[in-house]
Amino acid sequence: MTSVDSILAGKYPAKAHARRVAESLQTQHGETGAIYLEAQKSRLIEDSDEDMPFRQRRPFFYLTGCLTPNASVVYDVKKDELTLFIPPIDPDSVIWSGLPLSIDEAKKLYDVDHVKYTTDVNATLAAIATIQAGKNPLFVIEGQVSQDVKLPSGFSATNFSSLKDVIGDARVVKDAYEVALLRKANDISAQAHIAVIKASKIATNERELEGIFISTCISLGCREQSYHPIFASGGNGATLHYVKNDEALIDPVTKQRKNNLLIDAGGEYQTYCADITRVIPLHGKFSTETRQIYDIVLQMQSESIDVLKEGVLWDDVHALAHRVAIRGLLKLGILRGTEEELFEKRVSVAFFPHGLGHYLGMDTHDTGGNPNYEDEDKMFRYLRVRGKLPAGSVITVEPGIYFCHFIIDPVLKDASLSKYINADVLERYWSVGGVRIEDNVHILKDGHDNLTSAPKALEVVESLVVQ
Repeated sequence: MTSVDSILAGKYPAKAHARRVAESLQTQHGETGAIYLEAQKSRLIEDSDEDMPFRQRRPFFYLTGCLTPNASVVYDVKKDELTLFIPPIDPDSVIWSGLPLSIDEAKKLYDVDHVKYTTDVNATLAAIATIQAGKNPLFVIEGQVSQDVKLPSGFSATNFSSLKDVIGDARVVKDAYEVALLRKANDISAQAHIAVIKASKIATNERELEGIFISTCISLGCREQSYHPIFASGGNGATLHYVKNDEALIDPVTKQRKNNLLIDAGGEYQTYCADITRVIPLHGKFSTETRQIYDIVLQMQSESIDVLKEGVLWDDVHALAHRVAIRGLLKLGILRGTEEELFEKRVSVAFFPHGLGHYLGMDTHDTGGNPNYEDEDKMFRYLRVRGKLPAGSVITVEPGIYFCHFIIDPVLKDASLSKYINADVLERYWSVGGVRIEDNVHILKDGHDNLTSAPKALEVVESLVVQ
């Protein structure tokens, strides 16, 4: 059993998470009486008798580790007691769906003090409120309290506005169990990326390779995807969130096989996400132009990861990636001028328009990043994380260089900026589309730990393509 598997053999640390959230609430609001959360409801697809695909509410999962729909949880802060409420048995549904989770089974599975049926929620909240005698507040999330739940008046107040943000901030710093879940998602996703690389030379359509990725993830334990995968061949790689995934790998104009495939895909393991991007050669070997851009992007990522540790200002790391991109594009002759002038004029944003990365956890774009999408500085406008990185956070590092007419052409038409781009040299690189390389990195007090094992060294990627 690997260290990851040995950690995951234990229980999801719901009780520790509840305490962490309660401590933050107490710091911000004083004494706290109780926390009440509900799971996502099961519901039918509109105009159908089939269930909607289920996605557990993240705040509820953070305090329970439970994927059961229609459940609830109460944390009595004063008694330090976490109680999970599961739906009672519905005899009419058993014939269709089998027996649901029992109270005894839930006690063995989850890190909680008590398990009851959801029919006991009102009585439990009322009992806590009676003991509180109006001294301390109850915390819930606005819009996530069922009509049949009676929030008692015995608390000093019912706070609807604070809990969601406090849980979101608490989720930024991961414990060992959460990191193990993320590493497991990464390990499975890495195997899926390798399967795609090996099949890429004989595939004929983007969707074939998407199918291989998803099937590999499912077979290894990631039933869900962290997000809709991106399988972008040729020029499609210049579209950051390309999701069609249905174009032929043969260029319809040249009748030749396209040069590259950009894969941005990751499996979800027990609600925790992998987010990995790789670029592979559809010929088995990268073209000269793709190889040159690939080397720059890999250098952007390498230098960015090297500086990561607790307290590093993410804005500075993002700026560092831009400087590496500028130096690389100057060397190729695509850009001209001085590094400092190009940086100050933000010319590199035309080739690297997005942020360097984002927090990762139960959501692909995880909570707590505090972005500023109103920032007038276009280099930082789409940076999803602003500020210093805490130890325990997990962040993606995903620099890229793209050749997108929609973004670059306006710069070429701008008299004050066009002088910084050599359009004749640029012409050779439009067919590259886009190159992005993305890993998931755990921030440590004195350094970092890269959770992503999918191959990215250029020679290794080429060697995996079936010849």
